[in-house]
Amino acid sequence: MVSRKEYVVVFPFMAEGHIIPFLALALKLEQERNFAISFVNTPRNINKLRSSLPPHSAIRLLEIPFNGEEHGLPPGAESTESLPIHLHFRLIQSSPSLKPAFRELLSELVCESNGIPPMCVISDIFFPWSADVAHEFGSSHAIFNAGCGYGMAVYHTAWLNLPHLNAKSEECPLPGFPNGTTFCVTKFPERLRQTKEPSEFALTLFREWSKTDAMLFNTIEEIDQTGMKYFRDNFPFPAFPIGPIFSYQQTSATLVADSMVCMDWLDKKPPKSVLYIAFGSQSTPSIAQMKALASALEASEVNFLWVARRPSSFAALSPENDQEWLPRGFEERIKRSGKGMLVKKWAPQKEILAHGSVGAFLSHCGWNSTMEALANGLPILSWAMSAEQPFNAKMLEEELKVCVEVANGSDSQVNSEQIVGKIKMVMEGKEGEEMRKRASEIMKKIKNATCDDNATARGSSVKALDEFCVFASQKRNMYLYCPNKIDDKKCRPELEASVVLV
Repeated sequence: MVSRKEYVVVFPFMAEGHIIPFLALALKLEQERNFAISFVNTPRNINKLRSSLPPHSAIRLLEIPFNGEEHGLPPGAESTESLPIHLHFRLIQSSPSLKPAFRELLSELVCESNGIPPMCVISDIFFPWSADVAHEFGSSHAIFNAGCGYGMAVYHTAWLNLPHLNAKSEECPLPGFPNGTTFCVTKFPERLRQTKEPSEFALTLFREWSKTDAMLFNTIEEIDQTGMKYFRDNFPFPAFPIGPIFSYQQTSATLVADSMVCMDWLDKKPPKSVLYIAFGSQSTPSIAQMKALASALEASEVNFLWVARRPSSFAALSPENDQEWLPRGFEERIKRSGKGMLVKKWAPQKEILAHGSVGAFLSHCGWNSTMEALANGLPILSWAMSAEQPFNAKMLEEELKVCVEVANGSDSQVNSEQIVGKIKMVMEGKEGEEMRKRASEIMKKIKNATCDDNATARGSSVKALDEFCVFASQKRNMYLYCPNKIDDKKCRPELEASVVLV
């Protein structure tokens, strides 16, 4: 019997919103399951990650080459953060070009391990082609969706069936969802709304999803039953809800100082009196929307902490020009009143959402932010900006009933008075109190799902990760001893014993 430490390869898409959750998953597998982890990405992304690992981590950061210019991208472009939004899809389309380099890297890893392949290759939703490579070397394969099942299910059925083309009103039915489930056509992403015939890219992507052995979701079964059912009904692989997996943040001395400023301000506010506002790192409201929101916050007279990054068109301007995207004198007035705090760059979001003075979250409904809010029992005011965020907002509002919509996208018309009404409803009204009670129940469900007490109870997400690890190991052993799955036999010694997890 050969006893060795299992190893796993993780391979996210080249975007901060994908890399950060994958790093969190990698750390979880390393720390809680004692797996050796190889984290694969392009050189610039790997270099950026080197300072992000905690000092105790032994995760290997491995580079594979990528030449964006061959795909019509600017020189040196390796992530969405370095690209204008209209080129993001081109970066996604270029991903199959990574396949030869990934195959070579996996071959080297297998040789290093005396012919034993990784227990699993865990790839991004945009890299399903990596399943062929994993299976070729005898490894199992899984796709990790850093979002919830519901949002990805809407994404899948919308691109597969294009229900907006036959919509007889603003609302169109969602095939594969419970009867009566509809979605507002105007809230579909612009690229989808403009699509008039099936997308060959989307159809190929979904076909290749079916090659994976499993799909992992950063969610819990108890709040995402519709999404989990959709995937279990429509795909041949098992779906494992293993969340929430919260991102790890390595903080510098400067960030620690910034954090203390925020926390000191919150310490002076009454319980549940502060509205926290943040729109994530990828998108911002338009200039007109920023001004309307600022006016509404001032008029509402509620306490607020706003992570207010300048609109992209103002990114190069100095702070002296802030009055061009905020009402004149806004910052000075909120400082004098003590009602508001404006943060221009980074804020300690997890700590803010956990603070007792925070009563609600006005959010873009990115899934990581959503789970951080729900884990602290906070209701949400949604202002979805892009991607699957409108789908997440729909789930929060209609399924979980912990959310009210303020706006959708950066091109929607917003009215300050209406925003004031929504803020007061959630922060001061009876409806907001009911939402807060439901959010508190979800907080308990999340806590129970992640309970890992061998003596008394193991939560649903802990069990799901247990089941996935056993499943992946069994699949790998099946592929390992199936000769037609492996053609790189030069690295594979004849093995008579099974691999045992230690």
